[in-house]
Amino acid sequence: MGGVTGARDGVVVAVDGGNSKTDVLVVDSGGTVLGRARGPGASPQTVGVPRALAALAALVEAALAGAGLPTERPYATHVSAYLAGLDLPEEEEILHRALVERDWAPSVAVGNDTFALLRAGTPDGVGVAVVCGAGINCVGVGPDGAVHRFPALGRVSGDWGGGLCLGEEALWWAARAEDGRGPDTALRAAVCAHFGAASVLEVVRRLHTGGLPAVRLHELCPVLFAVAAGGDAVARGVVDRLEDEVAVLGTVSLRRLGMTGGTPAVLLGGGVLTGVGEEVIAGIRRRCRVAAPGADVRVVQLPPVVGAALLGLDVLGAAPAAEARLRAAGHPFAGQPAASTKGSGSATMARTAEAAAPRTAASPPSTDGSTDTGDQAELSTRVPSSVVSGSASQGCSRA
Repeated sequence: MGGVTGARDGVVVAVDGGNSKTDVLVVDSGGTVLGRARGPGASPQTVGVPRALAALAALVEAALAGAGLPTERPYATHVSAYLAGLDLPEEEEILHRALVERDWAPSVAVGNDTFALLRAGTPDGVGVAVVCGAGINCVGVGPDGAVHRFPALGRVSGDWGGGLCLGEEALWWAARAEDGRGPDTALRAAVCAHFGAASVLEVVRRLHTGGLPAVRLHELCPVLFAVAAGGDAVARGVVDRLEDEVAVLGTVSLRRLGMTGGTPAVLLGGGVLTGVGEEVIAGIRRRCRVAAPGADVRVVQLPPVVGAALLGLDVLGAAPAAEARLRAAGHPFAGQPAASTKGSGSATMARTAEAAAPRTAASPPSTDGSTDTGDQAELSTRVPSSVVSGSASQGCSRA
């Protein structure tokens, strides 16, 4: 295959940018990881395009420096950037244009982080991926290149789920248990214990007056799952609803793409779904198999940044051995904590590096933004060849 050639021949800079952390890999065309960096979330949706670009550039340069490569632009042959918050064609176009204008690479592809998760968990990028982290989103890609997705703009576009949303639900039920408007639940004591408060009202007051940042409600996710696992009916009801929602996203995509037969991949990722127990995953699997009996429902073990790198290798026309080498390297950030969301900038960005060796490869999925009007708000498109998009909304609203 003829691949992209040019400056820094055979080098891919892969970026996975979420709401809580950003991962960068520098990979050669042979699938060897040359450098890596991890830092705070840098979604253009939440911090704005200028700040996102500055944070991403600092991480990319840290990864290049760790690899012993020059840090001036162009950074690589190809930049493969898949970020939360790129939910609409105009959003991805803005970021794509900004990266091209800043001469990051002769070839640039940008898209939503769901595409990176899907590629990380499949050999061909075909299947359905559901991300549940700060928000929730889903993408499906058929064997013919057709793409199905949802706007993922938050509650206004019909979304429910995500870490912030689940935290809000836990607090809502705890507040109603305390004031008598709702059933008693162990969430009441658990929420108070987590925030070191004497009452749920104290937690609410601290949120209202700014003493407790609203983003910290995300911390109630593991609390919610632990209380549900302990048998609490209220918490279990919230978790059941999440299982329903994840399954609905996945199965609607499978149906719209005509993929309910065979053994379609339904891949799960994001901080919420990677942190739950097997009981929750089994519940999602059971629900998905009502519509698609042979569905292969599983949590993706490799992080989305590996999928972003694989999409980049596809653009270079890399040989299959490159993918095998990159996958065999395992989790590039194993043992490293997710970056803190408090502050940003290169001083807070974790970085590591490795050694090198090269290789070459087709273009990642892109959407044309066409709209499909069905029983749920969503976008159905076909894969052309330049820019991709779509992302997890933050919490119950898009943030």
